[in-house]
Amino acid sequence: MKTSKILLGGIAGAVTFFILGWLIYGVLLIDYMTTNYNQCAARPMEDMIWWAMILSNLAFGFLLSIVFSWSNTKGMMAGAKVAGVIGLLLSLSFDFSIYSMSNVFFNLITVFVDIIAYTIMSVIGGIVVALVMGAGKKEA
Repeated sequence: MKTSKILLGGIAGAVTFFILGWLIYGVLLIDYMTTNYNQCAARPMEDMIWWAMILSNLAFGFLLSIVFSWSNTKGMMAGAKVAGVIGLLLSLSFDFSIYSMSNVFFNLITVFVDIIAYTIMSVIGGIVVALVMGAGKKEA
């Protein structure tokens, strides 16, 4: 697969994750998170480190685009499936690690809410990455 498709897929994935992160965590789940997550660990919005947020989204977008390229993943459903599995496993690993060593999550239900939210983001992001990487002329 061409490097340009990997680059476009990674950037499209990053933009998608950024928007979905704002929508899911910043709008839809904000009240739930405020009530069920330890706010002592959260930065106020005005103190967010935006370059780090952008780098995080780019890293996941490029992770998906590279995995899609290496595994020859093509199409919306394949992208959704692969990204969903990756997102699920990553969030299981990160969230249970955080739960085991900190008090960020107030209870186990909040861990599962976060895992579900991140998996949904991953599925949608995977669809976008797969569509962008499959757009245009087919390679010979």
